[in-house]
Amino acid sequence: MSSPAAALNRPATVHLHGSLAEPLRLTVAELRELPSHRIEVSFDCLGSGVQRHGFEGPKLWDVLRTARPQIDFTGRKQRLGLLLTVTGADGHRAVLSWAEIDPDFGGQQILLATSIDGAPLDRAGPQLVVPSDHCGARYISGITEVWVGPLA
Repeated sequence: MSSPAAALNRPATVHLHGSLAEPLRLTVAELRELPSHRIEVSFDCLGSGVQRHGFEGPKLWDVLRTARPQIDFTGRKQRLGLLLTVTGADGHRAVLSWAEIDPDFGGQQILLATSIDGAPLDRAGPQLVVPSDHCGARYISGITEVWVGPLA
């Protein structure tokens, strides 16, 4: 049985599941092994006003491609019915469409950030960064899971 102190020192992991070859768990260190991108963003946070930060990490697209999604990439229309749900440690959840991250459609540079303003997020967990959002509601901290699946 592990102690509560050991659990606090364990690196955060992200559980990727849904329409994937098999579920996958990645630490922030493992996310850093993917191609990394740096972006500067500003967004309006309801509780503390305009925030400006520099984030670095892999694109959500690259993370999900690593997890081998069970998707037919030869066509395009069938991908339009796929959704992503991203959940943080506090239960905060956001839904994105596959088309937002797919280079054949929106191709947005949505990140699973591994650092904010140069500070690593190994213990806290990665942060979802949606640079096109003016509101910070989809900037989810401490991501614990990403689900991929069809619109029901």
